[in-house]
Amino acid sequence: MTAWVHPSSVVDEGAQLGADTKVWHFSHVCSGARIGAACSLGQNVFVGNEVCIGDGVKIQNNVSVYDAVTLEDGVFVGPSAVFTNVHNPRATVVRKHEYRRTLVCQGATLGANCTIVCGSTIGAYAFVGAGAVITKDVPAHALMAGVPARQIGWMSRHGEKLALPVKAGDGAEATCPATGERYRLSGGHLTLIA
Repeated sequence: MTAWVHPSSVVDEGAQLGADTKVWHFSHVCSGARIGAACSLGQNVFVGNEVCIGDGVKIQNNVSVYDAVTLEDGVFVGPSAVFTNVHNPRATVVRKHEYRRTLVCQGATLGANCTIVCGSTIGAYAFVGAGAVITKDVPAHALMAGVPARQIGWMSRHGEKLALPVKAGDGAEATCPATGERYRLSGGHLTLIA
């Protein structure tokens, strides 16, 4: 199945849209953008030239994904979430050569109205709460909230909060209440137990 684009949207020549991707009302996809299969771009979404979006990504209404942002497979971007690409912008100073890359890893969730300051990596299956401001890298499976955001817990791949303190010691384990998957902390990193 080919991509579907609403007539009110603009997809510039050269942009790549994967099969079964949907681009909804009043959106703009620039010519250098690469978007995978089975994605959904909500109303009023902008995708810049130097953007790579994986498969199965959902971007809700009113989100601009600027140059130097990569969203891996299965990422969810809530309504009105904000990305940046220049750390210290000024209207009268050209800084396109200073873009800082942002990477949102597989399965991560970015809540409504959160802000991702450029240069950050959001780990796989991390969960950024609504309105949070990310100013540094986020570990995989971390639950982040606040301004600036701080880690307040751990999340399963299914998007359920785990009964595990942030600073639990090595070997601490928890079970996803929805799927029964088991997770273990080691060296400050949470991993799925095979």
